[in-house]
Amino acid sequence: MCIHIVEADELPTIAVWDPDEVTILVARGTHPHDLIRELHAILVTDLGAPDLPGAGLRCFCGEPVELPSALTPVTAGARSL
Repeated sequence: MCIHIVEADELPTIAVWDPDEVTILVARGTHPHDLIRELHAILVTDLGAPDLPGAGLRCFCGEPVELPSALTPVTAGARSL
């Protein structure tokens, strides 16, 4: 996996790209729907990742981006990212 997703406190926005660490920092406690939307925007718009409908979040290299279990929404019957 190319990009790491890490929870952080006191961020100015929901998600922030840190190119030095190849990390996206996400605000702790963010609603999963807002988080996915923000991560998608960073990955596709800012980093040039492929936008493949139904494929989940993808890194700019094309590999899947996995959320840490603390950030993964748990819903009965939902597909994982």
